[in-house]
Amino acid sequence: MAYTTINKSSLNMNTKPYTGTGSELAITGVGFQPDWTWIKGRNVAYDNNVFDAVRGSTKRMMTNQTTAETTQAQMIKSFDSDGFTLGTDGGVNENNTRTYVAWNWKANGQGSSNTDGSINTTYTSANTTAGFSIIKYAGTGSSGTIGHGLSATPKVLIIKEIDGTESWRVWHRNAPNYSTKALSLDSNSAEFSQTNWIGTVDNSIITLGSDSSINTSGNNYICYAFAEKQGYSKFGSYTGNGNADGTFVYTGFKPAWVMIKRTDDTANWSTVDVKRDTYNSAIKRLNADQSNAENTSLDPFVDILSNGFKLKATSAAFNGSGGSYIYMSFAEAPLVGTNNIPANAR
Repeated sequence: MAYTTINKSSLNMNTKPYTGTGSELAITGVGFQPDWTWIKGRNVAYDNNVFDAVRGSTKRMMTNQTTAETTQAQMIKSFDSDGFTLGTDGGVNENNTRTYVAWNWKANGQGSSNTDGSINTTYTSANTTAGFSIIKYAGTGSSGTIGHGLSATPKVLIIKEIDGTESWRVWHRNAPNYSTKALSLDSNSAEFSQTNWIGTVDNSIITLGSDSSINTSGNNYICYAFAEKQGYSKFGSYTGNGNADGTFVYTGFKPAWVMIKRTDDTANWSTVDVKRDTYNSAIKRLNADQSNAENTSLDPFVDILSNGFKLKATSAAFNGSGGSYIYMSFAEAPLVGTNNIPANAR
């Protein structure tokens, strides 16, 4: 019996590297119409640009900045049936000397209002099969609940104030102090104390406190919510060992994309994927909290295996002895596929 009901992971999350042209450019081959697209320049220091179908394709936010949403007509012009169309903005499509990567997730289009919580969402776009939803809501300034539409309990929440300059907030169920401390996606800081924060999270609602980063009266917010799906996604934690023969992290599938963050000390939010690194070890890191170009200075970083990933670096940022780390990962291939054939390691 297969471990996952998702026959092909890339129909729900897919990485698309591309080279710019400086002219309008249709990116195809994603495999679905994206609802959340995250674009980063690889060989140049450009911001991490994120776009989603709920806010609209031309609305840009940056994971390495705290700035409010801006309208960028020449970044993503449209989400298409097999990808998206780019305009001529250099942040996503400067010229043919610039390389980029786009990470894409499927939700459920623009979605519709959700009334499961005490705060009705403006839109909730939920992919219940893959455990991913995009939630837009207006803050009230008082504790309340919003519906996420997943019919499963999220393990990761990424929240940003749309029309203000509050920093990104990350709630990760496996962070050591997730109920009293938070992380910022735009910062390399360790966990920090957070009051009036995220409360109960269950299979229908997310409880919001009154902190301004997630719930200011009259301000709008976007929340990206992720629930684990066996064989497709895994959001967990590990302890570093400080050794080049590093910690092995079991995911239950061959990862396509992994993002790692140390929680008890400063460290970047570092991401690798198997489309930029096509063989082990994976070394081409991009950081969600920085505009820096692709970093290959730490060689090797991780080995991508058929059932998880193994740290190869001794750096305190990824594998310090006794260090506490969280991760997000999505599958390239399940450990056991639909024909019960084990996925191959690289």
